[in-house]
Amino acid sequence: ELGQSLERLGQTLKDQMPALRPGGWGNWTPPGGPAGPRPPEEADVVVVGGGVLGWSVAYWLKALEGQRHGMKVLVVERDPTYSQASTVLSAGGIRQQFSLPENIRMSRFSAAFLRSINEYLGVPNEPPIDIQFQPSGYLFLATTEAAARLEATVQLQREEGAQVALLSPTQLKEKFPWMDTEGVAVASYGLEDEGWFDPWTLLNAFRRKATSLGVHSCSGEVRGFVTSARDLTQGGPSPASARIKYIHIHMRDSLEYQPVACAIVVNTAGAWAGKLLEEAGVPKGLLQPPLPIQPRKRYLFSWHCPDGPGLSCPFVIDTSGAYFRRDGIAGNYIGGMSPPEDEEPDPSDLSVDHEFFPERLWPLLARRVPAFAALRPRGSWAGYYDYNCFDQNGVLGPHPRLENFFVAAGFSGHGLQHAPAAGRALAELLLRG
Repeated sequence: ELGQSLERLGQTLKDQMPALRPGGWGNWTPPGGPAGPRPPEEADVVVVGGGVLGWSVAYWLKALEGQRHGMKVLVVERDPTYSQASTVLSAGGIRQQFSLPENIRMSRFSAAFLRSINEYLGVPNEPPIDIQFQPSGYLFLATTEAAARLEATVQLQREEGAQVALLSPTQLKEKFPWMDTEGVAVASYGLEDEGWFDPWTLLNAFRRKATSLGVHSCSGEVRGFVTSARDLTQGGPSPASARIKYIHIHMRDSLEYQPVACAIVVNTAGAWAGKLLEEAGVPKGLLQPPLPIQPRKRYLFSWHCPDGPGLSCPFVIDTSGAYFRRDGIAGNYIGGMSPPEDEEPDPSDLSVDHEFFPERLWPLLARRVPAFAALRPRGSWAGYYDYNCFDQNGVLGPHPRLENFFVAAGFSGHGLQHAPAAGRALAELLLRG
């Protein structure tokens, strides 16, 4: 009680300091206090994870609730610099070419959302949003063994309203003369609503709009839960279900934590979504079955090739699994490839294996695009996939054992492009059932 009283006193003193002005001292903060706004003591909905999915959920909750200040929504992000966030380290692509109807429908909604983004996320008296969308189809290449499966997938995509063309090797060579078509039996090429955009701009657009609608945010890490099962399990079996009553938000660079009473918790923790519930406070029996979401590290490489494909370069997914696209208009490209399952890199940090490019990726690029044999590497970085080990698709909906815990994670590399749709879907589930 004394600690809480001192915290409130410190906040009161901070609130009563003069506003910041040139040469003034209004930026003073109580010594030893954590940086950034403190979490509130209670919230209706706590969104754990401030990436694009978390802010999309927060935005849609406020946009669909129908009354201002009706619901208190809190977004908790442990990395306010976003230096390791999957959102801003991704390749920024959007495609319609998926093999599940749900994914295709989410992509179609997201494409329409991005096309009219200022109608959704525009903030009065602020400049219009430009996500720097580059319209360019995805080009999937298939071998003879995979041709029938690709053709069946394209038929499904067309039934869902996506505009996709099938190209023979001859047609492929005519449209993309810079490509070596050896080993390609058929290719699928998106004709609309595909391309790439700036992920950082989309994240900030969601964040600014949600904040303008009254969403609260704080920096910290959720490391504990208090559930209704805690008192029921003393000397007895674990209950079949429970509710989360409080979450514990630990402050950055501090030993303090703030308990936040909440009615609903939304897990948008991305690559760490599967580990979130393993924190203290949740009986182990309530964690079965576990969320099959793991962090997987993926490399992205950039290179320069003045004689490369140029402006005609789409987002190419090779038969080998390698992928690449142009980056701007000055002969620059980015690309990567997932490693074999038994050679997954250690996800404990975001260091890059610089031998991966010359030994594994470059030969595949040069085989498909002969001009890439003379490319010059420019740089590299690594990011996280929130990888769903079960089927590589998003987990969206209520937890089977925790009554007020919902999940939007595990999209395995396509969370950015599906964020507008997934955020709306979860908000509709919470608000309208």
